[in-house]
Amino acid sequence: MANPDFSIEFYPPKTPEGADKLRVARAKLALLQPKYFSVTFGAGGSTQQGTLDTVVEILGEGHQAAPHLSCVGASRESIRTILKQFQSHGIRRLVALRGDLPSGYGGAGELRYASELVEFIRAETGDWFHIEVAAYPEVHPQARSPQDDLQNFARKVQCGANAAITQYFYNADAYFAFMDQTRKLGIDIPVVAGIMPITNYTQLMRFSDMCGAEIPRWVRLKLASFGDDSASIKAFGLDVVTQLCERLLAGGAPGLHFYSMNQAVATTALLERLKLA
Repeated sequence: MANPDFSIEFYPPKTPEGADKLRVARAKLALLQPKYFSVTFGAGGSTQQGTLDTVVEILGEGHQAAPHLSCVGASRESIRTILKQFQSHGIRRLVALRGDLPSGYGGAGELRYASELVEFIRAETGDWFHIEVAAYPEVHPQARSPQDDLQNFARKVQCGANAAITQYFYNADAYFAFMDQTRKLGIDIPVVAGIMPITNYTQLMRFSDMCGAEIPRWVRLKLASFGDDSASIKAFGLDVVTQLCERLLAGGAPGLHFYSMNQAVATTALLERLKLA
């Protein structure tokens, strides 16, 4: 069997120093030959130009790249302009998201949901873009119910999504249950598992609280027991996430999407352990 595809996510750097560090990390990660790199998108204009600049730089280095595009707080005209920019640079893949409203930012914009954004992209650009959307095996934190969340996902697919990337999780059963539910609805697009390496306990807890990702109790307690021993946290995290990835791939996950946090070491270690590098 051929190796499964994997992709790696960055966020746009905010300083020249951050840009230099990302170039160094990216050069190391490019040696692993990911299918593509994706670059996140700031709501309300905060990092939109940074997203495009980073993606164009990656393309210039000869790698595939996919910008994220968020519709929250945006007008149809502003999204139309961004899509034209993407097309002018030869970008053929993007990640379409609702996005989070930044604090103090008024108004939700003309498109309220990712499904409306996907529909708009298709109406404007036809089949130009390969569109990835988000999936939530552990249910979106703002969903009214698991059933409602599943219907939201189905709408994104009906509107023209080609594939999906999940929010990160550490419970493989949640992914497999989600896949069973989507198949019952007749959804058959690839759903790639989002993977967050474990390198910092405090940061992980903060991110997970924000996005609704559950950290299993035994993992949380073990990480907490290491205190400030970052070497033990990283070694244990590598074991936990490697086993998660192995189980996902053995169970039929079509690929893995690594949230790199603009660092190379943890993602490289995982891919080498998985023999995907």
